[in-house]
Amino acid sequence: MNTQHQIQDAIRTLSNAFAPFDCRILASRKGNFSFTIVNQAGIAQHTQRLYPEQYSSESLPQVIERARQSLLA
Repeated sequence: MNTQHQIQDAIRTLSNAFAPFDCRILASRKGNFSFTIVNQAGIAQHTQRLYPEQYSSESLPQVIERARQSLLA
């Protein structure tokens, strides 16, 4: 699977993981991308940049869990 497909899968997974919040992709370049979790009022709740080693199927659940913990804090 090439990097573009991995990024698309990661974006889809992140969007599903944080529903009903909106997961917005801010920048995608050189294999990296940033995402921001936005609540229903349009206020950013969490933002993070992901690198190729973080959006693999093994690491992405850890990224999601840390982001969820951040949302609860």
